[in-house]
Amino acid sequence: MLKLFGAVLIVLAGTLAGFKRAAQYADRPRHIRGLIAALQRLETEIQYGYTPLPEALRRIGMQSKEPLKAFFTTAADEMSPPLDRSAEDAISKAMEEHWKTASLKGTEKEILRQLSCTLGTSDRSNQSTHIALALQQLKQEETAAREDQGKYEKMSKSLGLLLGALIVILIF
Repeated sequence: MLKLFGAVLIVLAGTLAGFKRAAQYADRPRHIRGLIAALQRLETEIQYGYTPLPEALRRIGMQSKEPLKAFFTTAADEMSPPLDRSAEDAISKAMEEHWKTASLKGTEKEILRQLSCTLGTSDRSNQSTHIALALQQLKQEETAAREDQGKYEKMSKSLGLLLGALIVILIF
């Protein structure tokens, strides 16, 4: 009876691990879409609203869902008067704190890092051009993420279950 209980726990743990991995594949395109929408709002705030960058990031953070909400509000807080960091430093700090909670990869991080180098240091039209470039790159990453989701999401679920069953077979 105890062996059966242990076997069920092992299969359940393998299945849950597979479902967790599959959820990461499902979340990545959604998080990239949220990032694209946030950058489009940032471009609008900069280009047409003449909003200062910390205030624009704070507004975008309030309009976004987690984990992007925490990312943008942290960046805005880092740029606000008590700390007065540059956009590059503020976004870098926000990435350190909140990147692990998002299902995003290093390519999206690099796109944001490159964008942060120009935010707040050039005129509105130049910033708008760099945001448009980042948006284009993120759309390509979203397409790749959807392809990965289609390929690997179902496989991860099945593989978790099968790996749990394999461990049970090998142990018993």
